[in-house]
Amino acid sequence: MLMNSTCPLCSHPEIEDFHRDTLRSYRRCPQCALIFAARSDLLPPKAEKARYDLHENNPEDPGYRRFLRQLADPLLARLGTEPLKGLDYGSGPGPTLSLIMEEYGHKMTLYDPYFAPQTAVLDERYDFITSTEVFEHFYSPQDNWSLLLRLLRPDGWLGIMTELIDNPESFPHWHYKEDQTHVSFFSRRTFSFLAKRDRLSVEFIGDNIILIRKSTPIA
Repeated sequence: MLMNSTCPLCSHPEIEDFHRDTLRSYRRCPQCALIFAARSDLLPPKAEKARYDLHENNPEDPGYRRFLRQLADPLLARLGTEPLKGLDYGSGPGPTLSLIMEEYGHKMTLYDPYFAPQTAVLDERYDFITSTEVFEHFYSPQDNWSLLLRLLRPDGWLGIMTELIDNPESFPHWHYKEDQTHVSFFSRRTFSFLAKRDRLSVEFIGDNIILIRKSTPIA
């Protein structure tokens, strides 16, 4: 059923009433294919922060490092050997990917609205940006997306890790939606839509890695 509301990512004026479970209702955009929790079901900031505080992201954990290298390795292969300026957007309570990138000579800056809320870093520009297990938490995905593109220099790379929902029929049984802080669910179709709309290149690696490259403006 189409609803008279707008998509929080592409502003399409009619969205679908997609799914309902015991905790939340979900909508789906027919234009960009974003699936998202109903705005009335979003956690308030205090409750959201309390759940993030339960995360145990230990930079010394070899398993956690291996997990993050799913993004780090293909991104490093595209950045080359010259030291670059990077931003870890949504760095969380135990920043680790930034340490991995620094081990390869890159200079990293952290931003997280709860754990590293230095907004001055959002006035800078970066050669690359990493965002691991963050996009699914976006309450206002278009605002975050626009900010990331503004922060990224021409020819820069945006490396994203988030689980993709390419088969909408599997959504009712998908483990990823059970976390109440997960509210925005992307697919290859979603990122392909954004890439075409915003004149970006996109690569998909496995089921959860997306590499976006910003084009150089035409003079």
